[in-house]
Amino acid sequence: MTLYKSPVAKNIAVVIQEDPRNTHRPVEALRIALGLVAGSHHTTVILLGDAFRLLTEEIDDIIDVDILEKYLPSITQLKIPFMLQSTAAQAKVRNEFEVQYTTDENIRAFVRSMDCALVF
Repeated sequence: MTLYKSPVAKNIAVVIQEDPRNTHRPVEALRIALGLVAGSHHTTVILLGDAFRLLTEEIDDIIDVDILEKYLPSITQLKIPFMLQSTAAQAKVRNEFEVQYTTDENIRAFVRSMDCALVF
């Protein structure tokens, strides 16, 4: 008789570096991160450059904004942690998200410490 072994939760970083105003990939990356969290992995989303716009009030010019609006309540409810560059426009980011601002060096060290990193 073979017993089913549940997979061990992994530490995963989802790095989003593309501008969500130019491509659908950042919204798709958030969907993937949401699925990883639901699968009990320890997932942190890292937003680089203009990707921070995913967490602002001004999302009308984001590609796939209708899909993004569906995911945001779940992301808030699950308290998915976000890391943003300290140079991001902090005043624009909505306060209901779990956001940590840090240096590029700390972000690099964090990503290297993960079991897996998905880069978009």
